[in-house]
Amino acid sequence: MIRKHRILMANILILLVFTAYVIMDTFFITRVYGDGTEATEETSVREQPDNGDAIPDREQNDDSSVPDPAGAVITEDSYSDGNISVTLTEYRQNDTTIYAADVRLSSPEYLRTALAEGTYGRNITQATSEMAENAGAVLAVNGDYYGAQQKGYVIRNGVLYRDTGESGQEDLVIYSDGSMEVIDEGEVSAQELIGSGAQQTLSFGPALVEDGDISVTEGEEVGRAKASNPRTAIGIIDENHYIFVVSDGRSDESEGLSLYELAQFMQSMGAETAYNLDGGGSSTMYFNGSVVNNPTGGRGESERKVSDIVYIGEK
Repeated sequence: MIRKHRILMANILILLVFTAYVIMDTFFITRVYGDGTEATEETSVREQPDNGDAIPDREQNDDSSVPDPAGAVITEDSYSDGNISVTLTEYRQNDTTIYAADVRLSSPEYLRTALAEGTYGRNITQATSEMAENAGAVLAVNGDYYGAQQKGYVIRNGVLYRDTGESGQEDLVIYSDGSMEVIDEGEVSAQELIGSGAQQTLSFGPALVEDGDISVTEGEEVGRAKASNPRTAIGIIDENHYIFVVSDGRSDESEGLSLYELAQFMQSMGAETAYNLDGGGSSTMYFNGSVVNNPTGGRGESERKVSDIVYIGEK
């Protein structure tokens, strides 16, 4: 009887140790699979992420334009250097503060992504602003937080890092010509996307607007997310003409948006295709050297560290 009791206790101890290891491995142990410059063989590595016309809340401050040493003209709400033009406007809609950056590029090569610490892997995170500064970004938003999931295509700057897909998962694909398309991972492989010129895949979703039409229902949400949340989205208006959007939320000053409200906003901005990125505490927009929104994901209501960003900047 005593022997059986000891065996039972030993099995319980082994189970507890194994469970603790799985938790540590999933959320805390850093695993590096690539340095951000070349593909690796690891393919099964994401970390925990979480109507009416828009009315501008502030006017553009063109009178304070100042050229920087590189020849760019920069104001509080704009940036222009001949290849990149960004105009930031703050809106107030649905009891929510929304920041929309209208982006026009001379070439799609200025639309890029970056990985935390310049490295592909699990539990490797960094603040959006830090990644943006390291990349020399003019504008940046948090990406899809690929490190919090085991599946979802990861193609960044033309390099394939993860090809493990899932049927029904909607990805945003950004091609080398700057065009955007929403695909189902169950209908096309990552290698086929690479062969078609995919430069970036963002695996979060869902799609908000396709062919100019809203593609989410009024009650649709991501997982167990609240109906009103901080949100991050990206969309394309026309050739080399994009819209980056972040909304504040979860505060007395800003309620947050539902996915449908976000889709309505993106459509009102003229987006032909628009896609929902990681939101909640991850939602962060960086522009002209500083964070412009009010993130709610870190201690003291600061930035949440995430695994990747989408940015506008020199190669």
